[in-house]
Amino acid sequence: MIKKILVLFTCLALAAAFADTYRVTLFQPSELAGKQLKPGDYKLELKDGKVTLVKGKEVVEAPVKVETSDQKFSATSVRYSNGDGKMKIQEIRLGGTKTKLVFAN
Repeated sequence: MIKKILVLFTCLALAAAFADTYRVTLFQPSELAGKQLKPGDYKLELKDGKVTLVKGKEVVEAPVKVETSDQKFSATSVRYSNGDGKMKIQEIRLGGTKTKLVFAN
């Protein structure tokens, strides 16, 4: 039993080590990958060309194109496109990095 627990914690630690994790706040109802997201704070994980947003039990995965800017972004910001009366996440600029996440419409 203890071996199983140790193996589980080791696997979780390795998985966390290979994924970049950030925080993002959505200030309005938003749509990503066809799913509605409520306003609030989300944990953002970036791994292998996919973004995962997690808030409690709510989990949304979406493919993403990662771009690098010339300068660091001073704060994390979310850019939207307004289609069909819904605010769709178009890109997320990660504060303190040069990383820009661009989502397909």
